[in-house]
Amino acid sequence: MKKEAIVLLNMGGPNNLEEVEVFLTNMFNDKNIITVKSSLLRSFIAKMITFTRTEKAQEIYRRIGGKSPLVGHTKNLVKKLKNRVREGVVVDFAMRYTPPFAAEVIERLNKENIERIYLIPLYPQFSTTTTKSSLEDFEEQYHLRGGDAILIEIKHFFQNINYNKAIIERIKERVDADECKDFDIIFSAHGLPQKIVDAGDIYERHVQKHVEILKQMLKDEGMNFNEAHLAYQSKVGPMEWLKPSLEEKLGEIKSRSVVIFPIAFTIDNSETDFELEIEYREIARELGFEDYRVCRCPNDSELFVEALAEIYAKMR
Repeated sequence: MKKEAIVLLNMGGPNNLEEVEVFLTNMFNDKNIITVKSSLLRSFIAKMITFTRTEKAQEIYRRIGGKSPLVGHTKNLVKKLKNRVREGVVVDFAMRYTPPFAAEVIERLNKENIERIYLIPLYPQFSTTTTKSSLEDFEEQYHLRGGDAILIEIKHFFQNINYNKAIIERIKERVDADECKDFDIIFSAHGLPQKIVDAGDIYERHVQKHVEILKQMLKDEGMNFNEAHLAYQSKVGPMEWLKPSLEEKLGEIKSRSVVIFPIAFTIDNSETDFELEIEYREIARELGFEDYRVCRCPNDSELFVEALAEIYAKMR
């Protein structure tokens, strides 16, 4: 009997300290990340960045348990989604820069009698650097391995109601409705070089639309924050990135109590567990914040599982 498969796609994260170099090497060799046309030049740039950043990156992962939490959360999400969809549907996941790579997952799928594969990148908003990169990688590897299933993809889901309910649920875990008036909320999105946006990437517009949806949902839930903001984190290098940066935003707001929600991530990773929880917490302390709270990503929450099941059903 012909089967269907759901494959969740994400960028990945080191499963141990030795994989940090693998992660960086693969990420900076991605033509959607380092956008120079010459593959030789891209490879040279990747080697230089990896050489200079590996030790520092290893220390970051050492401080959050010696690995990225992303793969573990994803395994839990896959297990729950498999229990949620109809019997016989294969549910798996592939990472862009660390194991399990697309090629490994495709080898498993090719042993099944799969007729349709539904690709769901776990990036709520579309970007060439994330969604496009993951989809292209899976599709290229699939065709290289002679697969003949129909590939069906979705490119964003930030408007999905159940997904946004999962976000509201996470925010409510960190702050009560009665407390909201004393807090500002910052939706922190992963930054992107301005030149990528100028070249036509729609990520910034998707993030802005997503913030407006969530602001209205919070209002409807009686979660009346003092103010709501959008900022961007994770800037690296000297080039211009999307603004304002999270550090700039923390320095601007007048409230001394703040809740951070990582709007660009569905699964916790080093940018949430280290950058937001540790680095920016220290910045907030230095700026005199009295209360600094970071929300968890949806991870394997029941509402996120429900959202993915709904997305799959609508794709069929």
